[in-house]
Amino acid sequence: MNTPAKRIAILTSGGDCAGLNAVIRAVVLRAETLNWEVIGIMDGTHGLLENPPHVMPLRMDNVDTVVMRQGGTILGTTNKGDPFAYPMPDGTLKDRSGEIIDAFKKLGCEALIGIGGDGSLAILSRLAKQGGFPLIGIPKTIDNDLGVTEMSVGFDTAVAVATEALDRLQPTAASHDRIMVLEVMGRDAGHIALTAGIAGGADVILIPEIPYSITNIAAHIKILRQRGRNFALVVVSEAVKTPDGDNVSQNFFGGQKRLGGIGHIIGAQIAEACQAETRVTVLGHVQRGGQPSAHDRLLASAFGVYAVNLIQKGQFDRMVAWHDRSVIDVSIADAIKHYQCVEKDGTLVKTARGLGICLGDETPLK
Repeated sequence: MNTPAKRIAILTSGGDCAGLNAVIRAVVLRAETLNWEVIGIMDGTHGLLENPPHVMPLRMDNVDTVVMRQGGTILGTTNKGDPFAYPMPDGTLKDRSGEIIDAFKKLGCEALIGIGGDGSLAILSRLAKQGGFPLIGIPKTIDNDLGVTEMSVGFDTAVAVATEALDRLQPTAASHDRIMVLEVMGRDAGHIALTAGIAGGADVILIPEIPYSITNIAAHIKILRQRGRNFALVVVSEAVKTPDGDNVSQNFFGGQKRLGGIGHIIGAQIAEACQAETRVTVLGHVQRGGQPSAHDRLLASAFGVYAVNLIQKGQFDRMVAWHDRSVIDVSIADAIKHYQCVEKDGTLVKTARGLGICLGDETPLK
């Protein structure tokens, strides 16, 4: 008598990033070696609010190597619509968590793999506990701010994009005797700005964790010019506050408010303080799209295989993580309770200062 195949489900939730499809592929390939079925839930938990649930079977033939190279997610995702306070057409909020749980149980899956950041994993963990179904989390965020794991899927590609932008801005800055300001994403953490700034040879890096003054920045750039340099590169994280201590954000359709715009404010202030021509580039969602880097593909593959292995062992309510060049697993609760900002005395901050890069709180060059 044949034993029924074990069935597991997978979804992507929150903002997209490069490497998500590589995770999905790894999960499917590892499950195939165990003769398990994999069901992909479309558009995050929103797919479970449709009747019937919007899902697709995932097999080796629809997650080939082409998928691994693709950015975005073949399953779709969403970063709005909290199922515990879901916005309805009449403007009210409704708890639809029960609908999602019932729909998931009808799929006949023994476990769910959720790929997301801290917000998504917090919601999925709450759903799993309320519904009594097993959950495994895989960390993804370009911000790299999820605690416990040293690296999340998507971060390396975002840094590579920002670094390439600096590589492209430098020659045009030198050609026109300009100061180039590059605004990058990162939410409340400055990991992208700091990492890409060092790799891309920035002269000034501004991150939300370290206070700055335009006076220090202008003095630093003035010293560069006195040394014969005719350009400067400035990287600004989107969560850097104005000198008055305010975040800069933009309003979008549906009432959403997102960080963005501080680069233009900083650029104008530098132009006035330095009496120099300044240009501002805002990378925005360019950092989240495109082909994943080799490192993100490797990380995604290792995470996907390990997640299936956890299900095989019957270990749940765990998130896979990267630590000391290995994949480990930690409790989801521990992972999401610790928000990982840039450490002010961390290795990369010390590296930046050692290279003479201005972080806004002092003028390192003499």
